[in-house]
Amino acid sequence: MSRDFNTSTAAILAVGFFMIASQTGFAADAQRVRVRGAIESLSGNTLVVKTREGTEQMVSLKPDWKVGGIKKASVEDIKPGDFVGVASVPKADGGDGALEVLIFPAAMKGTGEGSRPWDLKPNSTMTNATVAKAVKAVDGHSITLTYQGTEKTISIADDTPIVTFTPAGKADLTPGARVIVMGEKATDGTISAAQVTVGTNGVVPPM
Repeated sequence: MSRDFNTSTAAILAVGFFMIASQTGFAADAQRVRVRGAIESLSGNTLVVKTREGTEQMVSLKPDWKVGGIKKASVEDIKPGDFVGVASVPKADGGDGALEVLIFPAAMKGTGEGSRPWDLKPNSTMTNATVAKAVKAVDGHSITLTYQGTEKTISIADDTPIVTFTPAGKADLTPGARVIVMGEKATDGTISAAQVTVGTNGVVPPM
């Protein structure tokens, strides 16, 4: 597998990460799910994950399944014009506070644009949008996002996880590695997926 992050790699990651948030591409009787946790084992096309809830979840990987990687970034990497995905929750004093920020490569600009409910925490949303303005103030950072004629300002605390995509392969899927799997749950309870996103160098995918 090439370690270069090219347009083809970006397209694979885009499909794998955002098909779960779409209303298309799934059988009518399938439920969209996200499996987050640490790898227990990988045997052939069967992945077992120790979930954040403490249970073991088996995921059946589809033929020709792909692997995408997540690496650490910083708030200084966020520039006006960048396309980002921000999970956030309403703040008690008004506005939204970021739970995590994902910086997209340029080849993925526009992927899944919009704002939708997310299951990272209660009342959280995921907003995929272009950064119109990035501000550093005395009390931290904030970014103003624009999407579909809408503007949204989100504050970013110093301890907010910030990541971006990076190439990864099946060799990165070792026991203990942290993953997020976008999958579909059939009526019989089994979960299948075509993509596994893994944190590299010990990173925990914060999505």
